[in-house]
Amino acid sequence: MSEWWSRNRQRVFQLTGTLLAIALLVALLKDEGWSEILLTFKTIKISDLLWVALLFSISRIATVGRWHVLLKSGGIDMRLKDTTALTFTGLFASNFLPTTIGGDVVRLAGAMQMGFDRAVCLASIAADRLIGMLGMAMTLPVGLAYSWSLLQADPASLMSTAWFQRPVRFLKRTFSVFGLWLKRPASLFSSLIFTWIHMLCVFGSIHIFMDDLGNHTSFWMIAGLWSLTYFITLLPISVNGYGVQELAFTFFISNVAGVSTSVGLSVAVLLRAFFILSSLPGALFLPAIMSAMAKQKKGTTPEDILL
Repeated sequence: MSEWWSRNRQRVFQLTGTLLAIALLVALLKDEGWSEILLTFKTIKISDLLWVALLFSISRIATVGRWHVLLKSGGIDMRLKDTTALTFTGLFASNFLPTTIGGDVVRLAGAMQMGFDRAVCLASIAADRLIGMLGMAMTLPVGLAYSWSLLQADPASLMSTAWFQRPVRFLKRTFSVFGLWLKRPASLFSSLIFTWIHMLCVFGSIHIFMDDLGNHTSFWMIAGLWSLTYFITLLPISVNGYGVQELAFTFFISNVAGVSTSVGLSVAVLLRAFFILSSLPGALFLPAIMSAMAKQKKGTTPEDILL
């Protein structure tokens, strides 16, 4: 029993955290009133939903471009359509598969199935995640500046939590496999540009929703608060941040921007819906990759991936 617990402890904690976060989210939705939430949804214009769908499409293309640049500069001659397929499959896996099969594991398995070098592919995935974090870290100070009055109540406890432990651990482990791209700064900068495009699309989507709901909010405030939400979601207390992302964003946007809780919840739920919907194309490619993973004698564990 103790051996089973040591192997599955983090998974159990994540599942428990996910259930608790979702339960709190449902309770908050119920407290605000389902009718009010539905009324808020109805005020969103169809044209704006289409604009957000376009922004999310561009965001996903930018995510593909970021990893493709890193693969090419690392000597992996993968076709763009294959990079696209693996990226979307990874996104789909992160949203729909069990916690033991992360999106990065699926991407790595797919790349290995195509015959590419495991070490370089693994390093490129780690670098891809790092650059995504670096982009969000650039707007994190803005979020901290806007919300400092909320966070300064007990800064010691804030720093003593796992807030920064996981990103710091990720950085330490990643730099050991990051040397290949440090020699190619142009490729790193190109992938960072793709990250900025992705970020602008997400921030722009939130801005559209907020304006549609009659709550004009500064673009930079949205950028900062979403960055805070992003780093909170990295904490390993929930599967793919389910519940935690929605609660954190609602808390910050309600207390800092001064919007109603129902509006914050509505925007958070809409964002989650678009993140999930935009990953659905990955379902087309998942069966072949899952089959390849099953045939591998030595499968990759989630711990092999740095985040």
